[in-house]
Amino acid sequence: METLNEQTHPTARQARVPLHQLHKRLPLRVLSPQDWAHWQAWGHVVVRQAVPPESAAQLLDTLWQFQDMDPADPATWDQPERRRHLMPEINNTGMVEIYHHPLLWAHRQARRVYDAFVDIWDSEALWVTIDRANLNTPNRGARAMGGGFIHWDVDTTQRPLPIGVQGVLSLTEQRGDVGGFQCVPELFRHFDTWARTQPAGRDPLHPDMSGLEARGVDLEPGDLLIFNSLLAHGIRPNHSTNRVRAAQYIAMFPAGEEDEAERARRLDSWQRREPPKRIAFPGDPRGREQQHARAELTPLGERLLGLKRWRESGSDGGAPCR
Repeated sequence: METLNEQTHPTARQARVPLHQLHKRLPLRVLSPQDWAHWQAWGHVVVRQAVPPESAAQLLDTLWQFQDMDPADPATWDQPERRRHLMPEINNTGMVEIYHHPLLWAHRQARRVYDAFVDIWDSEALWVTIDRANLNTPNRGARAMGGGFIHWDVDTTQRPLPIGVQGVLSLTEQRGDVGGFQCVPELFRHFDTWARTQPAGRDPLHPDMSGLEARGVDLEPGDLLIFNSLLAHGIRPNHSTNRVRAAQYIAMFPAGEEDEAERARRLDSWQRREPPKRIAFPGDPRGREQQHARAELTPLGERLLGLKRWRESGSDGGAPCR
């Protein structure tokens, strides 16, 4: 049986310095000094136009098709989950079990996306997470999800605390009643103080929200929201009449090239077009991922996957994107 850590988000096992205490060695490529200060203080930052809006629109069209939904016909939107999620709070939130479509990999290999994560980690030798997408139509009827949820994807009772980064690439406008990402910046800022007030045996994945407030983050198509895994976060319900919230989950972390078993699992996932072998990712029961061609990788993409090692021919971090 998987442990809690194996169920949750990948973290940087070799990292020792908490990200909010990291001192930069490399020059900033995408983030401004103000962005960097906000990232370290509040645990999240938005990279505007990380990918072109046209590219975001292409992936959005693909998600509609993958889900057998017609964007012009709301009668096709209210579909039940094809597989229930073992993390119950994400049922009915619009998760799309698509992991290896070429458009997903195009965004993972986008230079501005990569450069943003180089800024965050202060390192060029990174791996990209293999994650899915989201297409959340209005949450009503059988798809109602209450008031949304707040959680962590890492064990916050672990000491030292896990070090990880997550990200959301917005494919649609996210503001107002369409719902989408929400977080608790004040809890991140004062986590140590808060943790000392909590009872022994507290839930490591769900904070007691007494006295705390979740806040939304406005995003435009193509914007990338990067957040520290210690930032409590979640999804707000879509209470709009006829709008959707869509996103691609994408993040990077220091390449674990010494872990041959994990590297082999990543390559197998890409070659077979299957989800990662984690219980949090149930996959698509229809097998549609196997019906499209394997994604082509750029030299950067080969290293971000692990097909080639960063040390094989020197860094391929390239010139920063401006």
